[in-house]
Amino acid sequence: MASQLITVHDQDNVAVAPRDYKKGEALQRPDGPALVALTDIPRGHKVALADLAAQAPIVKYGEVIGRAKDAIRPGEWVHTHNLMPVEK
Repeated sequence: MASQLITVHDQDNVAVAPRDYKKGEALQRPDGPALVALTDIPRGHKVALADLAAQAPIVKYGEVIGRAKDAIRPGEWVHTHNLMPVEK
């Protein structure tokens, strides 16, 4: 069985990877069916739990931490290459 991804809030649309994942590995969601890693995902980094349209808010720990630069698919690594930080 895959290690369970980590979320804190029920509104989170990304989860934290508890270990490194390789493309094609199963990702066990805390509250639903497993996903497949669409890219390599480093330990401690974010993975999308749902389809995120371009400009959609990225929610981690119940807080908006940024917006999607482009569409992001479930199981995709979420990081600086596809995330725009929240403007302050």
